Amino acid sequence: MSERRGRDYGQDVRERLVGYIRENQTYFYRLAYQYVGDRDLAMDLVQDAVVKALQHWESLREPEAVRSWFYRILVRECLSFLRQNRRVIYLAEPPEQIQSSQESALEDREALQQAIDRLSPKLKTVVLLRFYEEMQLSEIAEITGTNLSTVKSRLYKGLKKLRESLQEG
Repeated sequence: MSERRGRDYGQDVRERLVGYIRENQTYFYRLAYQYVGDRDLAMDLVQDAVVKALQHWESLREPEAVRSWFYRILVRECLSFLRQNRRVIYLAEPPEQIQSSQESALEDREALQQAIDRLSPKLKTVVLLRFYEEMQLSEIAEITGTNLSTVKSRLYKGLKKLRESLQEG
């Protein structure tokens, strides 16, 4: 009976993981894209994270923690890619037909994205998870494997650098 319950439990965990991945793939792609700035690379990174998650689903001890567990895998994939490839990513120039107000907003977004891209990977991770994925600081601490005060410090430092960078430009 215990073995049966164990198998059912494992099946439930795997199904929960698969459902979570299906429901949130857009968010995963958005985060990966923020790291690499390339659609195809972002999709590849998400796919690699999904494969790793499905291969190692048994290491998920608490099914309720599937969100932070999967994001940890995805962030590690993105950071690993960046470390291995150390590339500079250039954003495309906006089309000339864009109206002045839209052009200004686009320039602001591009300036922000470039400022985020210049952050160190540790600062960038905290900023992206906090503001693009709207995660709580405690979740970010769990995902990054750091304590809460370190996350707060990195967020403060990252925002300060972003502010300075945007004021210069």
